[in-house]
Amino acid sequence: MSDRRLGLGWIALFTIALVAGGRVSAGATALRVRITPQEPNPGDVVLVHLTGARAGIRAEWNGRPLRLFPVHDGLAAVVGIDLDAPAGPIAWRVAPEPPASGPRAAGTVIVRAKVFPVQRLTLPPNQVDLDPPTLARAEAEHRELEAVLADSAAERLWHGTFRVPVEGGRPTGGFGLRRILNGQPRSPHAGFDWAAPEGTPVLAANAGRVVLVAEHFFAGRSVIVDHGLGLFTLYFHLSAVSVSVGEAVDAGHVLGAVGATGRVTGPHLHLGVILGGARVDPESLLALAPPADLAP
Repeated sequence: MSDRRLGLGWIALFTIALVAGGRVSAGATALRVRITPQEPNPGDVVLVHLTGARAGIRAEWNGRPLRLFPVHDGLAAVVGIDLDAPAGPIAWRVAPEPPASGPRAAGTVIVRAKVFPVQRLTLPPNQVDLDPPTLARAEAEHRELEAVLADSAAERLWHGTFRVPVEGGRPTGGFGLRRILNGQPRSPHAGFDWAAPEGTPVLAANAGRVVLVAEHFFAGRSVIVDHGLGLFTLYFHLSAVSVSVGEAVDAGHVLGAVGATGRVTGPHLHLGVILGGARVDPESLLALAPPADLAP
């Protein structure tokens, strides 16, 4: 990961009264909203920091409530911009919960257009089209994943920065890659890959709780960790798993080992990140550097 990638777009502190397109109610100058990055790409993780806000504040993003957590000088939230999010404005607003009165603020962020790479492949039909029993299995496993990802802890379990899950692995990326197989568009690649020798330890990116251990047709041996408030990390294609469902883990906890299980061509770790239902770029989560005042 380059220094440019780590630093780009993550410093956007502003006072609402000074933001073009935003508005602030009278007497609300003590409320400051910091959104980083202010112009996110599809796949980005966005940090929302409400300085001076306390319990009783409601924040909305694109008309949906944000899952806020307390910090020493106010409240904060993290928001995912899905890899298929269209370019354009997203409205946000902050207001007291009725019937309370207090500071109010509103504004927009602009999602930038992003073109992901396309890979066109021609393969034997039996490598592309699933037979009915395998298709039924894959659909059932997809429903299982959806159910797990719909039920997150009500409190924040993570803290500090997120870590790379494979030490010494070679990042091969691929987030957002569009594959067209035999002329048929397939789902975009919603994770980031690290190539590493089979058996290399796979580490939890941050603290959380294991909510799925499974072996699926596409993903192979898999572990999903819930970090709370709608944030999950997904670890696919493992050769072995060393945790169980319900187990609490810290950052760096060994979850399993790199493998080549599932539908893959060689050993690697696929790391996926789901935030509030959005498929986001793991590199963006790894680049998230909350200031010290966001630590528990």
